[in-house]
Amino acid sequence: MNLAPKIFHSNGKLLLTGEYFVLDGAQALALPTKLGQSLQVVENESNEINWVSYDKDHSIWFQGKFHLPSGELQIGTDQSIGGRLTQIFLAIQKQKPAFFQQFRGLQMETRLDFPRQWGLGTSSTLIANLAQWAGIDPFQLLKNTFGGSGYDIACAMAKQSIIYQLIDNQAIYKEILYAPLFVNNIYFIYLGKKQDSRQGIVHYREKVKSQSTLISRISELTKQFIDCQNLIEFENLIRQHEAIVSETLQLPRAKSLYFSDYWGEIKSLGAWGGDFILATTNKTAAETKFYFNEKGFETVIPYEKLIL
Repeated sequence: MNLAPKIFHSNGKLLLTGEYFVLDGAQALALPTKLGQSLQVVENESNEINWVSYDKDHSIWFQGKFHLPSGELQIGTDQSIGGRLTQIFLAIQKQKPAFFQQFRGLQMETRLDFPRQWGLGTSSTLIANLAQWAGIDPFQLLKNTFGGSGYDIACAMAKQSIIYQLIDNQAIYKEILYAPLFVNNIYFIYLGKKQDSRQGIVHYREKVKSQSTLISRISELTKQFIDCQNLIEFENLIRQHEAIVSETLQLPRAKSLYFSDYWGEIKSLGAWGGDFILATTNKTAAETKFYFNEKGFETVIPYEKLIL
């Protein structure tokens, strides 16, 4: 029995281009965040898995006990979350059948670097950390549990920005040096309207029947975002990308809904309608933050403070 704690850490994520369309093979530009989630595992002789999840403010948002080696929930503060963890434990055993049989007991703790409601990847960082610990394929673990494109798993393990694409249902990605000359003109604002990514995907599937032309257009825009040299061009690309997604989903832009009088551009990131947006500005940090604070949005983060 190894009594020394094992600690794993994975990055959070933001999807700059390709939201929804990445599911159908579009190239997407994804940004790992400096904030993520850690997992600490300590072996003991409790004959069970004792699990505790801590939020950014050190409060406990889930606590539970699970059978060893089955992973079945015995008792927990939230049956839904406990059931999800059981599903993940079973999926780990599907890839590595005898894995849990080597342990007499486990104390497992997760700690978020960001507030849980921010939507920066509570689930994806968990999957990535557990896959590292178990020595299994994190993309397969995602497929067998939460589902999704997998870009968030790639971000969890990356050291810098990535270009991500699904080809024949396989994750193809590479790390790139994405460092726009105008990063000081980019901010991220938390809208406080938590979105369910799975519901967003269902809505996308209902609206999109034939998407080959759209996929090519989004992939081309992703390349243009990467090559972009100045703020004016960047803002033009945002307008084009937002127009495609808005028309496809038949949903209004965040700028139209909340920031119609804003001087810069606004881009939704990931599931439309909630979590974070990107804002460009040609004004001072104080002026920019004041604008969003006056609208009731307190969390305004400069690009370089958030992106890895």
